[in-house]
Amino acid sequence: MASDPQCPARRFVVGLGNPGRKYVETRHNVGFRVLEVLRQRWGLETAAEKFQSMFWQTRRERFDEESRNVVLLAPMTYMNESGRAVRAMMDFYKAQPDEILVVLDDFALPLAQLRLRAKGSAGGHNGLADIIHKCGSDEFPRLRIGIGTPPGVMDVSDYVLGKFASNELEDIGSAINIAADAVEDWVFGDMLNVMQKYNRKSD
Repeated sequence: MASDPQCPARRFVVGLGNPGRKYVETRHNVGFRVLEVLRQRWGLETAAEKFQSMFWQTRRERFDEESRNVVLLAPMTYMNESGRAVRAMMDFYKAQPDEILVVLDDFALPLAQLRLRAKGSAGGHNGLADIIHKCGSDEFPRLRIGIGTPPGVMDVSDYVLGKFASNELEDIGSAINIAADAVEDWVFGDMLNVMQKYNRKSD
């Protein structure tokens, strides 16, 4: 799967975040954290470095359903340049936008609420905006994880690059695990069914 661009993976999961230790627990890095949960669940070891990203690949099987080749991608370009990594991966695998699920934070959603969409605008998220711009399409499925709204007049950048408060940790930890469940369902399922299941759960 990895070496032959004519045999692309069937599902690509892109978790957004910023590289570096100081960003590890920040609100902007929940996309990376979902990939980490999936990596641990699936027993994936050290990442390869490819497409300016940390990169894992695996074949997943579930019950009697068709197996899937899956790529996990964590761009190391910093958030606002995420599109460079995604575009490089798309070009190599000749992947279509609807095969790629982007997992990201959203400060417009209440803390720990999930929202899946099959396509749409960036909604003010710079990482997703760069992916849309560089890949020339907004038809990427996306899974947004609510990180809550900045308090008062706090700068949005300061908020998303800050860490969760102690009283938020349990809720966001649970949401990250549920988001990983949603990704696993998307790998095998229909996007509409996954939206109905997880968007309703979050309401």
